[in-house]
Amino acid sequence: MLAALLLLIKLLPLYLTVALGWLAGRHLNASGSHIAGIMLYIITPGVVFSGVMHAELSAAVIALPLLTFSLCALVAFSSLWLARRWLGSAASMIPLAVGTGNTGYFGIPLALLLFGEQGLALYIVCMLGTTLFENSLGFYLAARGRFGVRDCLRKVARLPSLYAFALAVLLNLSGVGIGEVLQPFFDNLRGAYSIFGMMLIGMGIGSLGSILGDWRFTVLTFAGKFLLWPLLALALVWLDSHSWQIWSTQVHQALLLISILPVAANTVVIATLLGNHPRQVAGTTLLSTLFALLWIPLMVAWLPGL
Repeated sequence: MLAALLLLIKLLPLYLTVALGWLAGRHLNASGSHIAGIMLYIITPGVVFSGVMHAELSAAVIALPLLTFSLCALVAFSSLWLARRWLGSAASMIPLAVGTGNTGYFGIPLALLLFGEQGLALYIVCMLGTTLFENSLGFYLAARGRFGVRDCLRKVARLPSLYAFALAVLLNLSGVGIGEVLQPFFDNLRGAYSIFGMMLIGMGIGSLGSILGDWRFTVLTFAGKFLLWPLLALALVWLDSHSWQIWSTQVHQALLLISILPVAANTVVIATLLGNHPRQVAGTTLLSTLFALLWIPLMVAWLPGL
């Protein structure tokens, strides 16, 4: 329980950042759409590139993002099937909201606290699967709410994070590293990634009449994110521990942590860029972030291995 209390204290600065974003959007007329574009096309690719370049890659490790990507896709399509029968045009944002999680802004500090430096590196590799889902299939499904198939594929093809990931894998396997001169640049990108990402949540709700919005959207998102995702992760970990024995305990820990994180702030980024119910997405994301303040410490204390 001491670790859960430390975790609770660790989360508090993130909520302060959300509040600053709300103030910026409400009183400074800060443009969330402009920041969203910078996040998606400049900052996020830099963070992905840096994370892959610092990972110790092998065939087994490279396969981990594919495992996480598959879990994201399974949760996303399961939730989309129900959303199309219950929601209107906002249904296209459900797969992105439930499939990924706040693996960067929340996940990285928590992984460092729980697992240490060695466990953090493996967590980041697993986390790349959620980033790839977010910037490929998740983005495509969200865009389908407003655009045709051809336009959606074009938008996905223009996302630089996919190319940043591929380039970093090639350079890493070739033995090329990030020079000392460039390292501060990528460190600054990670800082901006966290600050702007959380502030966008606050900006998105600045003009929101009700934080709940369409309660059906929020209920579906919470069910997929806080019930279906953890259950699938627990089932996978149990099967591997008792039967397959393919992955290490550290991989199990990374998957369990990813499964309990709140809705990703980048969901607000993408909804803002696409003009696809950004206020509804921002309100639900904030509610999940508030819920996580108690949810994550409880799950860390309860789940085996965390």
